[in-house]
Amino acid sequence: MRRHGPLCAGLDPHRSLVEQWGLTYDLAGLERFALTCVEAFAGRVAAVKPQSAFFEVFGSRGIAVLERVLTELREAGTLTILDAKRGDIGSTMTAYAEAYLGPDAVAPADALTVSPYLGYESLRPAIDLAARTGRGLFVLALTSNPEGRSVQHAIRDGRSVAATVVDGARADNASAHGRLELGHVGLVIGATVGDAVERLGLDLVAAATPVLAPGFGAQGGTAGSLAATFGPALGQVLVSSSREILAAGPDPSRLVAATQRVADGLVAAHG
Repeated sequence: MRRHGPLCAGLDPHRSLVEQWGLTYDLAGLERFALTCVEAFAGRVAAVKPQSAFFEVFGSRGIAVLERVLTELREAGTLTILDAKRGDIGSTMTAYAEAYLGPDAVAPADALTVSPYLGYESLRPAIDLAARTGRGLFVLALTSNPEGRSVQHAIRDGRSVAATVVDGARADNASAHGRLELGHVGLVIGATVGDAVERLGLDLVAAATPVLAPGFGAQGGTAGSLAATFGPALGQVLVSSSREILAAGPDPSRLVAATQRVADGLVAAHG
C-alpha cells in the first residue's frame, strides 16, 4: 500500500463483463479475460483479488486458469487475495486452509477471505496456518448486503456480533505480531456500510487489522464515504474496485489507464 497506494483490483470474470469485452463466455474467453487483467494489474496495484466462483463455474479447467493467475501474479511480485469466503469447522476448515494457504498448496494466495459465522474460533486452523506460512486472512465482519445486518448487527451481552469478530482479530494480531503495525488477520468491511463502524463500536485502529473494503466505484463507495466510514482507521483500508476498472477492457492500455486513475484518486483521498 505504501508503494502502490491502497487499491486492490478485483478480477471478476463475470459473464456480463466477459461478453462486454467481446469475448465468448467459455474457457477460452475466461483465460483471455483473466490474463489480460494480470498483464494490466501486475506491478501496478497493492493487491489483486480474483473471485474464485467465476473460475469454479468452468470446473477443473477454470480452476487451472485461477491457479495460473495466482502463480503469474506471485512471479510478478504482486500480492493476491483469493476471494473464496471459506468457512467450516474442524478437519474441513483445516483442509481449506491447507488448500489455499499451506506450504504445499498448488497455487497459494497471499491471503484468503473467510467467513466467521460458524463462530470466530472455527477459523482457528486457517488463522494459525496463515501465521506459520507468512500469509493472511480477511475475515468477514460488516458486509454491505442488507441481509448481513440481521447477523452482523445483532447484539449479545452488549456487543454486536461484528464487534466480537473484530475482538477476535485484535487478540490474534496482538498475540502473533505485537510489535508490528498491522497483523495477519484482516477484516472485510464494505465501503458502503455508512456509520456502522462507529455505531457498533468497532475499534479498528486498536485491532491493528488491515481492512479490505469492497464496494468502491460502481457499487456506490466514494472517497468521501470511505473517510466517513473508517475515520482514523482509513490508513489501514485496502479499497477493492472491480467493475469500474474492468469496464475499461479489453484493451490492455485502457485497463492500465483506468487502474492508474482509480489508484491515483485513492492516494489523493487518503492524503
